[in-house]
Amino acid sequence: MKISVIGLGYVGMCQAAGLAKSGHDVIGVDIDKKKIENINNKIPPIYEKGLKELLIDVVPDKLQATNNLKEAVLKTDLSFICVGTPSKKEGSMSMVQLKNVARDIGRAIKQKESKHYVITKSTIVPGTSEEIVIKTIEEHSGKKFPDDFGVGMNPEFLREGTAIIDFFNPDRIVIGSSDKDTVEIAEKIYREFNCAILKTSLKEAEMIKYASNALLATKISFINEIGNICKKYNINTNLVAEGVGLDSRISPKFLRSGIGFGGSCFPKDVNAIVYKATELGYNPRLLRAVLEVNRDQPLKLLEILENHCPLKNKKIGVLGLTFKAGTDDIRESPALNTIKELLMEEAELYIYDPKAMGKVKKIFPHLNYLDSAEKVIKKSEIILILTEWDEFKELDYGKKLVIDGKNVFNHSKPENYEGICW
Repeated sequence: MKISVIGLGYVGMCQAAGLAKSGHDVIGVDIDKKKIENINNKIPPIYEKGLKELLIDVVPDKLQATNNLKEAVLKTDLSFICVGTPSKKEGSMSMVQLKNVARDIGRAIKQKESKHYVITKSTIVPGTSEEIVIKTIEEHSGKKFPDDFGVGMNPEFLREGTAIIDFFNPDRIVIGSSDKDTVEIAEKIYREFNCAILKTSLKEAEMIKYASNALLATKISFINEIGNICKKYNINTNLVAEGVGLDSRISPKFLRSGIGFGGSCFPKDVNAIVYKATELGYNPRLLRAVLEVNRDQPLKLLEILENHCPLKNKKIGVLGLTFKAGTDDIRESPALNTIKELLMEEAELYIYDPKAMGKVKKIFPHLNYLDSAEKVIKKSEIILILTEWDEFKELDYGKKLVIDGKNVFNHSKPENYEGICW
């Protein structure tokens, strides 16, 4: 099938490369000219395990990138919308990119005689497909849904760091639409995938994404709350989590305590559904508590630090900047909030991350960035581990205090060690 993927961030890039590998002819669309150039030269615009090899395999025979959305839509039968829907300050989501893409798709399909299909993978609150995507395309195309064009919702459930693996090995595929043709064409795209396919309405598909992320975020805040209590009792939180996770109704996944969740999904999505629920007159108390626990969790690390020594002029090493290992994504990373707090305390920071230092330098250009974790340890009096990169497990920390915010050490720990909530 001929498919265009509009928006080549984490979701769109993996979607485009994955569909190309599956045998489809894919045109990727993005407004960033440098990104387009890199993709066409088989250079991944993001760090994601397996993506580089995938681009080498599919570009240019099955995947090409362009900034010409109109041309891409006219040359394809179906378009996936994968643009960002970032949070606004009050918690709602910005739909500017989504509206612009829907407008441009509408203008393009105005020239098409055949029915074009539009499937959104961007995370959007229930009702967005009907109120924004369909209405905007109708307005700018002069055509009517569902006779002249189809619209569907196909939420993504990729984990950064393992997104390529997740694309080819999904737990489930959700296809939401009131248009039978759209559902059928989406099923054809995914027919080779060995998993359950759930067909729903547009709103139900939109809500499934939020409910999934909200539940996973809740598990993280739950185990962090339990961990904070366990630390007061001097109880091994990891053993408690293991015992709880052995219950088949619960599972051990997302029961790893630490400095809290970050990234582009959990904070944004939970905030958005809280905002929308409040707007509709419902107070989502549990989800508010999930966010509150997560906001406070990085401060627990600072409390531990302050119990050990005054922070002013203290040489502190920071290992890890991304919100999780396996990615270069620093969006909503707890590490950045920790750095801000330490700077306010006038600490002297030495920093290392294997993938994200270039991005963080743009935010904190004046800090001491070193090219290895060993150099950070040598320069620092205290070491903070803020991302669970495997290489941090094997380091020689000597007698220096190591405060672990990511539960890196399961068994063999540094000599002078403390966990944030275990």
